[in-house]
Amino acid sequence: MTVEIENLRDLIARPHVVLWDFDGPICRLFAGHAADRVADDLVNWLEGRGLHGLLTESERKSLDPHIVLRAVDRRHPGSDLVDELEERLTQEELRATSSAMPTAYADPLIRTWQAVGSRLAIATNNSPRVVRTYLESRGLTSCFAPHIYGRTQQLNHLKPDPHCLNRALSAMGSAPSDALMIGDTPSDLLAADAAGVPFLGYARNERKEKLLRDAGATAIVPSLKPVLELLRSGPQA
Repeated sequence: MTVEIENLRDLIARPHVVLWDFDGPICRLFAGHAADRVADDLVNWLEGRGLHGLLTESERKSLDPHIVLRAVDRRHPGSDLVDELEERLTQEELRATSSAMPTAYADPLIRTWQAVGSRLAIATNNSPRVVRTYLESRGLTSCFAPHIYGRTQQLNHLKPDPHCLNRALSAMGSAPSDALMIGDTPSDLLAADAAGVPFLGYARNERKEKLLRDAGATAIVPSLKPVLELLRSGPQA
């Protein structure tokens, strides 16, 4: 365990609202539909339209489709080109839902947190259409709906900007201190810090843990199992 049990108990006992990142804590969206291939496809699509110069060399070689999308948006904000590129990414994400791998213990943790009275929301850089498609496939929609806050046409609002967290807090009438954010990337942590929301990092491997630790995360779990066990055991256990 990378966070002490007592500290973890205190962290999960406090929130009335739990904000979840989607890709990572809830599922591995691109488990069977590689994200690096999606990024390459977006780059190739741009190059096929004669727009090779829009991206730097490092952006063209990125394994993250969101980096490609944001790069184009910085140079042509609000353009039809950005809208079309965003829709292409959404379609790839939708395809990925059919082979997404549920994160171990995520489904029962979601149901248990709801059962003990916490309200749940999703704050993600993925398309909300994608999130709803996945949740429906797992029978989890009612645990979150209508509080699913994802990528919009305003790409400057993607995390680490706290926009989606602030939307969730506002809609649910929650103070930041009464919430908890579960995320697996430094951008999740930075967004939570900017919104004033306590943060629990989920790191499925040492690389993820190091990235979170280097970004300043202090509470990190390698599995959601201890969170589920503590929640089920009650506050006095």
